[in-house]
Amino acid sequence: MALIEVKVPDIGDFSEVAVIELLVKPGDTVKPEQSLITVESDKASMEIPCSHAGVVKELKVKLGDKISEGTVVLVLEADGVSAAAPAAPAAASAAAPAAPAPATTSPATPAVALGPVEVRVPDIGDFKDVAVIEVFVKPGDTVKLEQSLITVESDKASMEIPSSAAGVIKELKVKLGDKINIGDLLAVLEGTTAAPVAASLAASTTVAVAASAAPTAAPAATAATAAPAMPVAAVAVPAHNPTTAPVHVPHASPSVRKFARELGVPLEEVKGTGNKGRITQEDVQAFTKSVMAGATQTKAQAAKPPAGGDGAALGLIPWPKVDFAKFGPIERKELGRIKKISGANLLRNAIMIPAVTNHDDADITELEAFRVSTNKENEKSGVKVTMLAFLIKACVSALKKFPEFNSSLDGDSLVYKQYWHIGFAADTPNGLVVPVIKDADKKGVLQISQEMGELAKKARDGKLGPADMTGATFTISSLGGIGGRYFTPIINAPEVAILGVCKSQMEPVWNGKEFVPRLMLPLSLTWDHRVIDGAAAARFNAYLGQILADFRRVML
Repeated sequence: MALIEVKVPDIGDFSEVAVIELLVKPGDTVKPEQSLITVESDKASMEIPCSHAGVVKELKVKLGDKISEGTVVLVLEADGVSAAAPAAPAAASAAAPAAPAPATTSPATPAVALGPVEVRVPDIGDFKDVAVIEVFVKPGDTVKLEQSLITVESDKASMEIPSSAAGVIKELKVKLGDKINIGDLLAVLEGTTAAPVAASLAASTTVAVAASAAPTAAPAATAATAAPAMPVAAVAVPAHNPTTAPVHVPHASPSVRKFARELGVPLEEVKGTGNKGRITQEDVQAFTKSVMAGATQTKAQAAKPPAGGDGAALGLIPWPKVDFAKFGPIERKELGRIKKISGANLLRNAIMIPAVTNHDDADITELEAFRVSTNKENEKSGVKVTMLAFLIKACVSALKKFPEFNSSLDGDSLVYKQYWHIGFAADTPNGLVVPVIKDADKKGVLQISQEMGELAKKARDGKLGPADMTGATFTISSLGGIGGRYFTPIINAPEVAILGVCKSQMEPVWNGKEFVPRLMLPLSLTWDHRVIDGAAAARFNAYLGQILADFRRVML
């Protein structure tokens, strides 16, 4: 193992730039060209990459330090260190005098162009198919020489592309999301004063390329001006001038921008707490937590209609606006986060699904007696069997016999699922959630009961994860512990049916000779009429009732 000092490479005309982010720490394993720190001047920010692979032994800089070319960033413990990399800067500087003289004599003198001028992507180093993430100008705008036109971003860095001429934009040739490369046409300018591309590039965009890489598509002047002095990959990003662009650009480094994109965070809505209002990774995390807690709304969320909806999209009359306070005292409370999320889904499902509900009663006299005896026998295990666990197993059996109830609509196709994941509605202090018992067909009643207890506890503690609440093929909503007789549950799309269960009660039932007391369980089956018809729904309920009356049918 050898110790290597990783130093700041040639970062262009920048000195004493401040360290604003540390991207690694001692003990981290780094790869060549992996970003180590982010630095910022009054004009640009850039990430400093690593020249070797290895393990960080010691970090030589800290937040707020001022660094320049040659400053030691860290000490790296690496294998097989090649002497070629350190020699590259010397070789490059030795080769520089051999460059053609015209490359150094003409850049300062602008060339007057009377007709339209094409502004193209300059040499941006070893980057291909980089995405346009910001557009600062539009047709009709007057731009100055070296004014930023667009921002592009690769997986390693972001940079602003400047204009190589001054004038009025006649035509913009790129849009958000486009992939561009060196030489691509960005815009057509009219009435311009143009400067050579090499001068524009050297003055506004500093791109560092790996020592072993040599530019092939750039003119000789560009190669002599920008490429030889750059031993490792880095990008100096010119700062956007807010006086020349009408678009607000969030002040954040490339790594923070990438982090925000992965989380889906709109950076323009995040308030930066870093130096000069810079947005840090902690700011993005805090914004995300605030949105998840319901304390903050993004502009996209705020633009959505309220949970009640005004009916305008459906051509309905406006929702009534009432000043309730004029009738008496009121108290206003915001809906909880779960109710806000579920409310929108319930509204969509109630409107979009042509739902019908069948009501039936199931005789569970013998099943309840069996459940009570089972709990007595398993009292020491700590697992309490509920009627809902038996219902889940019974529903799996019915779903296998009537597979359309275990399907989903996908356009004009019906997707029949060969797995049986049963969701069950759980009441929590924050609202209703639906945990899912996966592969219920492969589990016994005791195992289902234990898993239900664990999921219900996680629900009450607010610790259910997305995996705990997704993938259901059929849902059961039980009010058995509360009361009621029948109700009409709303289907949980993209499922096509849901079973509602209320509190069982003793009733006199005629057996052909006499009335006998039987424990009856009210069932309410809601189904999607696009997939299921009334006859199939009646058969499903009848079959489910038979299973609950004689649970041995589950084994058939």
